[in-house]
Amino acid sequence: MGKQKTSPLRIGLLFISPVLIGYVIFIVVPLIMTLYLSMTDYSIGANQTHFIGLSNFKDMLTGKDNFFWPSMKATGYYVLVSVPLGITVSFLIAVLLNRKIALRGFFRSVFYLPVVIPLASSCVIWMWMLQPDFGIINAALESVGVPGPRWLSSEDAVIPTFILFSLWISGGTIVIFLAGLQSIPSHLYEAIEIDGGNAWHRLRYITIPMSSSVIFFNLVMGFINALQTFVQPAIMTGGGSGGLGQMGGPNNSSLLIVAYIFQNGFRFSDMGMASAGAMILFLIAMVFTLLIFRFGKSWVYYEGDGRR
Repeated sequence: MGKQKTSPLRIGLLFISPVLIGYVIFIVVPLIMTLYLSMTDYSIGANQTHFIGLSNFKDMLTGKDNFFWPSMKATGYYVLVSVPLGITVSFLIAVLLNRKIALRGFFRSVFYLPVVIPLASSCVIWMWMLQPDFGIINAALESVGVPGPRWLSSEDAVIPTFILFSLWISGGTIVIFLAGLQSIPSHLYEAIEIDGGNAWHRLRYITIPMSSSVIFFNLVMGFINALQTFVQPAIMTGGGSGGLGQMGGPNNSSLLIVAYIFQNGFRFSDMGMASAGAMILFLIAMVFTLLIFRFGKSWVYYEGDGRR
């Protein structure tokens, strides 16, 4: 009798088994544990843990927890402004850096350099620059007669400051846009020039449509990353005498959702409430990502998908 042939499915499962095992251990199991803990009163150091159902979610959604809705408001403000603005600015910078200009390599390095610097170090540098009394930014503004705001200590200015900081560290998004722009066939630009098109026509009818898949990718990743923002409020508005436990900034105006989860878990030792906040964050990210995928079908172009 000849040897029994191994099916291609078994061979494929064998090769991807390390990834599947890692996915189950590091993604599925923690997700299930978080879901379970969100329905308990588990606290660090407690002797007993009781199942309390949806009480943690009820306390957050009904306002019994005084910090949940302020954190959702701050997070919504930050995400809905920083993501579209970051995509637009990064795309325009990538279009400029894709042109044949002097010192193009130097400017590409300059825009990517903030990504190389550790995020915590960047936050500390910005804290020094934005000091209202001796910071270089306010000094420059006052030199031209413009009064500098209290960037990180003002309820109205702290989230816009985070948004400006997010633009400063958008070098990774710019590089992805550059890769997409360089893959656009040059004959398309030549064809539109023959037809009498100008720079606006090239951007409107070739660059943007042919980059739509890259825009879509950066939109999804930017939304997810913005939802998970933690280092900025932890260092820039939580580095005072209160330490990480006071990362809400002035009147909790900079208390983003991940900082809220961190405070519940490690300041108040309420892992049940922290797990409930993490599940809500997961659901928000999942729902909005599905919506982006759903409506992305109408404007995202993939070469070879049969659509004109």
